[in-house]
Amino acid sequence: MKVLFLTGEADPFIKTGGLADVSGSLPKELVKKGVDIRVVLPLYKSIDKIYREKMEKITEFYVDLDWKHQYAGVYSLKRDNVIFYFIDNLEYFDRDEAYGYGDDAERFIYFAKACTLLPKFIDFKPDIIHSNDWHTALVNVFVNDFRKGDPYYDDIRTLFTIHNLKYQGIFSSDLLKLTGLSGSYFNENDLKYFDAINFMKGAIVHSTAVNTVSENYAREIQYPFYGEGLDGLIRKYNFKLSGIVNGIDYDVWNPETDSTLDKKYSIDSFENKKLNKKSLQKEYNLPVREDVCMIGMCSRLNAMKGLDLVRYIMDELLQEDIQFVVLGTGEHTYEEMFNYFQWKYPEKMASRMYYSSKESHRIYASSDFYLMPSVSEPCGISQMIAMRYGAVPIVREAGGLKDTVSPYNEFDKTGEGFSFANINAHELLFTMKNAINLYYNNKDDYNMLLTNSMKKRTDWDKSAQKYIKLYKEVKVK
Repeated sequence: MKVLFLTGEADPFIKTGGLADVSGSLPKELVKKGVDIRVVLPLYKSIDKIYREKMEKITEFYVDLDWKHQYAGVYSLKRDNVIFYFIDNLEYFDRDEAYGYGDDAERFIYFAKACTLLPKFIDFKPDIIHSNDWHTALVNVFVNDFRKGDPYYDDIRTLFTIHNLKYQGIFSSDLLKLTGLSGSYFNENDLKYFDAINFMKGAIVHSTAVNTVSENYAREIQYPFYGEGLDGLIRKYNFKLSGIVNGIDYDVWNPETDSTLDKKYSIDSFENKKLNKKSLQKEYNLPVREDVCMIGMCSRLNAMKGLDLVRYIMDELLQEDIQFVVLGTGEHTYEEMFNYFQWKYPEKMASRMYYSSKESHRIYASSDFYLMPSVSEPCGISQMIAMRYGAVPIVREAGGLKDTVSPYNEFDKTGEGFSFANINAHELLFTMKNAINLYYNNKDDYNMLLTNSMKKRTDWDKSAQKYIKLYKEVKVK
């Protein structure tokens, strides 16, 4: 099985979100299972020189965008037995950030077209081209279009993974000419989306198969609330839709070997977790109490993370005997909200409005509960990391949160965490109060949840097997 895996980002080279975690971890697991998978991403300026110095230039070619004849250098690097290819073009990728520029459409039309042409220049003909999110969505259209005049593409199949339907790559229809595609693609059954073109719509229509990053999210996006304007299209093509939940990299997220922690621990030495809590309390200027219930949160701060629910109940929640620790950046209104509650409850609230990988590890390792009240969550990896570190998750039953966290059942003594169904602030509050009450008044059941969380396998093993099964199905279509 030969797979060309295309992505806008991959950890550890460049990371802005969960796509990077998947692109860095899934190929590594697939290689272990015998798949010849190669990963392609842009050669961004921000990729660290420790990786750049190890890259080797292997070829170059040119990509036509309307009247432009653009250079594409190809560099290669092997890491964790995975071959990575980096597409080099200074005009498009010699910038401080990966995304967020006025010419993002042109940049990723170029990248998608370069990725489609790439196999011919690296002597690697894939069975499947696996593209991810809007950055590489047009590859699915290009493969179908190139197939009309080039038999090389006849037996190549395509898989498109939706990591977050909210970000679709919607741009002015004037940019269609840059793709080199016929104007006939500007119709309701191809790229046309109102008066614009939609890269992700094109991928859903033209790919051999589509999948999302959890089974529940695959169901949700067929309804208007989660469908982001594409629910009708997704229902039309649901015969090629499936869901596979993400995993986490157990080499990175392991409390037994994590060098960022003051005290490493495992399920058999769980008392050491309290030492991490005390250390974090000192670091964040909270009263040092190993017995207090600590709730952690590491998140991008936006409305989809359920932060309006948190805002509504925070005053009442902080009447409880708890400490609440939050780390993250995002919309100013939420940063301001958390800073306000830190000012109002300095002994109960620690607000850190920035991102630090090291501190996120320490929060997972210190927290007794981990909060994710998301309105929408395609998969989420934070809840899986929290379980790995023995922080019992409190989640809303959205997307992958529902697939990965089984709710506490006090009667048959099962579950790994707490969950609530509705987008309702007091349903969140009562769920959190139930969790806090369990922590203080029923240690046996709390320890049962904690043990179940830490024992649950959330690595890439099962998911990689499902991807191999999906690849085999796609290959014969």
